Amino acid sequence: MEAPVVQRLAGDRLHLSHGPIDVVLRAWGDPDAVRAAEAAAVAAFPGILPGLAAELPLLRRPVAESPQVTHPVARRMVAACAPFSPIFITPMAAVAGAVADALLAEMLRVASLARAYVNDGGDIAVHVADGGSLAIGLAADPARLALDGALRVTAGSGIGGVATSGRRGRSFSLGIADAVTVLARDAATADAAATLIANAVDADSPAITRAPAQSIDPDSDLGARLVTVAVGALTATEERAALEAGLARAESFRAAGHIVAAALRLRGAVRVAGLPALPMP
Repeated sequence: MEAPVVQRLAGDRLHLSHGPIDVVLRAWGDPDAVRAAEAAAVAAFPGILPGLAAELPLLRRPVAESPQVTHPVARRMVAACAPFSPIFITPMAAVAGAVADALLAEMLRVASLARAYVNDGGDIAVHVADGGSLAIGLAADPARLALDGALRVTAGSGIGGVATSGRRGRSFSLGIADAVTVLARDAATADAAATLIANAVDADSPAITRAPAQSIDPDSDLGARLVTVAVGALTATEERAALEAGLARAESFRAAGHIVAAALRLRGAVRVAGLPALPMP
C-alpha cells in the first residue's frame, strides 16, 4: 500500500490522498488553532485506509446483518446506515462521508474553529460556529465544472454534512438520477441517504440499460443487483414518475428525522424536500 500524500493547495487548503481516499480540507480561525487542527487531521489520516481495508469483507455486508466492526470510521459507517434498514444498504454507502466526519472530529477535538470543512470526493463534513456561515456550491454534473445551485450553512441550520449521489458519481447507482444532494446532521448520514434516494429515482423503461454490479466490478458490495449503465431518451411521464418516486423517499427520510433536506436532479428537472429552492448565495 502506498504511503499517504499531504499537499498544501492554494486558498489555504490542505490535500490528503491515500489510495481511493481523496480529501481537501480547510479551517478558519486563530492561526494557532488552524495549525493544530490541520496537524490533527494529518496525524489521523494514515490509519484510515488500512483500518477500513482490514474490515472490508464486513463493510460489504448488508447493514441488516449487523456487521460487527471495530475501526472508528467503520463504526461511523455502520451507525450512519443502520437507521435506513430494512432497505438494502451496506456500510460502504457511507464511506466517504464517514471519513470526512472522522477527520473533522479530530480537527475539532484539538482546536476551536470559526469554520471548517472536510471534502472527501464531494461528500463534505462542515462546521460553523455561532455567527458564521459557509457557502457550498452544488453541481449535478461535476464534469461540467459549473454550479447549478448553492446553499449557505449556518450554525443553527442543523447541517453538519452534505453528500451527493447518482449515476454520474463515483459509485454505482440502482437509479437514474443525475444527482441527489442531501443535507443532514453529519456527512456519513447524508452520504447513505443520498445513495438510497438516488436509487429510488427510477423508472421501468426500455431506454435504461442495466447490468449486474459484479459484472462490472467483481468486488462490488452490490453483488448481482442491477445497476444503471446508461439512460437513453425517456418520456416526460417516465421522468416525472422517477423524480416523484425519489421525492417520496426523501420526504419519508425527512419526516423520520434522518435528513434535513434534499435536492433531486434529472435531465434538468429538480425536486426538493425541505428546501424552497436552490439559490446562489
